[in-house]
Amino acid sequence: MTDDSRQLIEAAVAVMENAYARYSNFRVGAALLDSDGTIHSGCNVENSSYGLTNCAERTAVFKAVSIGKTSFLGIAVVCDQEVLPYPCGACRQVLAEFCDAEMPVTVASAKNPDLQERFQLGELLPKSFGME
Repeated sequence: MTDDSRQLIEAAVAVMENAYARYSNFRVGAALLDSDGTIHSGCNVENSSYGLTNCAERTAVFKAVSIGKTSFLGIAVVCDQEVLPYPCGACRQVLAEFCDAEMPVTVASAKNPDLQERFQLGELLPKSFGME
């Protein structure tokens, strides 16, 4: 594991504590590293109308974009269960809008530190949709 991955996992675990997971009880945190070294974090925020729920990954991206950051080097996604929190399709597509296909994506369990995997974004979303 790289130092960047470790730092991102730690930031994701910290923000996961703020998750609003009243319905699923599946808390998720994400930490996104931008090109100037700043980490932008986000957690999942659920709603009783599940379609209005926002995932941790998109929360992190939207927070970063809202302050003018659009160049990213890596993301870690962590959950409080003993499973790996792979980004959903919507999150993969949002990440593909702002990130290179080679950007590392680390998924990890806060409950079991040995349970983690690392991918490139393009592996998680091959042939992504784009307007360019």
